[in-house]
Amino acid sequence: MKTLSEIETRREAVLQQMRSIRSMKRGTINEQYLKVPQKGSGTALRGPYHVLSRREGNKTVSERLTTSKQLEQAKLDIAAHRKFMELCKEFEILTERMGFLRRQAEGPEEKKRLRRHLKPTEK
Repeated sequence: MKTLSEIETRREAVLQQMRSIRSMKRGTINEQYLKVPQKGSGTALRGPYHVLSRREGNKTVSERLTTSKQLEQAKLDIAAHRKFMELCKEFEILTERMGFLRRQAEGPEEKKRLRRHLKPTEK
């Protein structure tokens, strides 16, 4: 079990990591292939074309990434968003643990006072 001080230190480190993220995007990168008619042989697939897709409300918003620079930046931004979400989850867990330890440190005295204020039917 970590101490309250250790949890607060880790929580601050998590916040600092969150602050250091300068660019991020939600979504996924998908490869898209297009069927193109060919003379005499039916159709051929062209691609891959890279598309960044994400949900906004009830709609899927897509953006075609036309250059390798855009693709690489999108990969970095998506990885940063994934890291941000992991840090958010860790922050949530640490804060929850901190609250538990603080309430536990208050001890049974707080519980006794609370019980006195309750009606006999509420106990």
